[in-house]
Amino acid sequence: MRALIDTNVVLDYVLERQPFHPDAEKIILLVAAEDFVGYLSSITPINVYYIGRKLKGKDHSLKEVRRLIQLFEIAAADKQVLQDAFDLEFADYEDAVQCASAISENLDAIVTRDTSDFEKSPISVYSPAEFLEVLKAKNK
Repeated sequence: MRALIDTNVVLDYVLERQPFHPDAEKIILLVAAEDFVGYLSSITPINVYYIGRKLKGKDHSLKEVRRLIQLFEIAAADKQVLQDAFDLEFADYEDAVQCASAISENLDAIVTRDTSDFEKSPISVYSPAEFLEVLKAKNK
């Protein structure tokens, strides 16, 4: 399975946001264990650095972004993806860009804590807990 992990899930892991951190950490560990292929939109490392630097400092944020780039594949957010995002008619453009990135890579799923923001996604959308259950069922 190949899945795009939404920025909010990555931030839950990097910033240890409770009560969301445990599921986010499990997902990151499954990517590291190669139980599935994890993707990030190319905007995610930038957002993680920007937000993380304010809350955890520059050094911590750079270390985490380097680790993310090593672990994950990166889905492009090129001109076509940015234009395609408008056609999705999402309420939030950033979410639309992540979805368009996932579409451009022909991914199987998007994992987000805000599933309602992705209601118009043509790709399956799961909360972190739901996605962990999907992976568990596939590995039986």
